[in-house]
Amino acid sequence: MTQRSVLVVLFDAVQSLDVTGPAEVFATAGRVLGDPGAYRTRFASLDGGPVASHSGLRLLADCALADAGAADVLLVPGGDGAHRPAPGLVAWLRTNGPGAERLVSVCSGSLLLAEAGLLDGHRATTHWASCADMARRYPAVRVEADPIFVRDGRIATSAGVTAGIDLALALVEEDHGRDTALAVARILVVFLRRPGNQAQFSAQLAAQTARREPLRELQQWITEHPGDDLCVETLARRARLSPRHFARAFHAETGTTPGRYVERVRLEHARRLLEETPDGVREISRAAGYGTPEAMRRAFVKTLGTAPAEYRRRFRPASV
Repeated sequence: MTQRSVLVVLFDAVQSLDVTGPAEVFATAGRVLGDPGAYRTRFASLDGGPVASHSGLRLLADCALADAGAADVLLVPGGDGAHRPAPGLVAWLRTNGPGAERLVSVCSGSLLLAEAGLLDGHRATTHWASCADMARRYPAVRVEADPIFVRDGRIATSAGVTAGIDLALALVEEDHGRDTALAVARILVVFLRRPGNQAQFSAQLAAQTARREPLRELQQWITEHPGDDLCVETLARRARLSPRHFARAFHAETGTTPGRYVERVRLEHARRLLEETPDGVREISRAAGYGTPEAMRRAFVKTLGTAPAEYRRRFRPASV
């Protein structure tokens, strides 16, 4: 059985869940496999001492970074400390990052990798609140703001906080197969359902909530009726506005167009049906408002980079 060493970098003001989330995934994988050494996880800080996380939780290091040695997986978490890193930490990453078989970051940990020059020429993501700053400060990095994690060769970067769990599960699946990753997800009571190119936000979170009650109620109605006629004219009638006034008001209050909002809602609904029901693609395409399987396929390929049938194969638990 393949055994991998994991080195997690610690620093003051780290986001504790960026550390403990992936660590729990790797430890649980060892339990599932009956091999505690499947992932040998160590924690190292710059001076080998404990660090205080952003929440105040103190995390103990096993050793100093200078004494840590090589690792198969070098995991760099994020947190407030990633925005103002110690020069010694950046220097250590610049020297040691290239030697890791897998270079992994969680949340704003990708800022540390970028500062060390390790992401130049690569695709990467980070927490949604840091994407614009990352793109501005590191123009050599191809920042992708939408996905929850991005794999580019040996480099894997993930979005905010809990996305680190999704990425760690993806690594376990790659190493030991889908059944092992599913077993880990069930033990941790999380879902092995989020592909890396899933958006960081749901439709409701990606769009602002409208201030005016009629538009706010309409947003909720759309999520509850994805299979209905949701053209601008129909939605405008429900909002008791002219189509032109409605389109302007909806965009002004939610930050997105009615059409884009409807697209996100329908895609999320179709995903849930593929994950949770045995219904066929034809039935799901009608229920989600696409009308035809081909229209749904185009939407999936455009947004998720995979067809509905492949999405179901990868992200539907075997017990459903």
